[in-house]
Amino acid sequence: MEQPNLSYIRELSEGDHVFEKKIVQILQKELPEEYKEFLRSFNERKFKETAENVHKLKHKISILGLVKGYEIASTFEEDLKKDHKTHLYKSFCSIIEVMIDFIKPL
Repeated sequence: MEQPNLSYIRELSEGDHVFEKKIVQILQKELPEEYKEFLRSFNERKFKETAENVHKLKHKISILGLVKGYEIASTFEEDLKKDHKTHLYKSFCSIIEVMIDFIKPL
C-alpha cells in the first residue's frame, strides 16, 4: 500500500519549518474530525453529504502525497454522486486510517 509522506508539504514550505508544523497541526486536528463526519454521513446513507466529505478528505490525501489514494477518492466521490455506489468504501477508509496513523505522532 502507498504510504503517506511530507514531500509536498516540504516542497510548499521551501524550508519554512514553522509553516510545515502549522500544516501538520491542521491535518492532525481536521483529518480525524472530517473522517468521523464521513463515517456518520455514510452510515446514515446520505450519499450527497458523504460525497462532499470525500471531496474534503481527498485534498488531504494529495497533501500527504498519496497519488493512487487520490485517484481512489476521486472515483469514490463520483460513484457516490452518480449511482450511490459504495464498493470503494473499504479502500477509502484504509487510506484515511493510514493517514491518521501517519500524522498522529508528528
